[in-house]
Amino acid sequence: MSAPRLHLDRDTCIGSGNCAWVAEAVFDQDDDGRVVLVHGADVAAHAEEVELAVAGCPVAALRFE
Repeated sequence: MSAPRLHLDRDTCIGSGNCAWVAEAVFDQDDDGRVVLVHGADVAAHAEEVELAVAGCPVAALRFE
């Protein structure tokens, strides 16, 4: 079984910034405030913070698949 893959739904994102605040090594915001992955981010190395960011997204724009 493979590890869950992180999915970012930029259409759902409202730009709250919770993800970038909780896991700044993994998430950032573009010029419109929507979530983006930090270039070269190691999601696995920051798994705990990523899980908190996923759980804390107010509109469920982040999820594991």
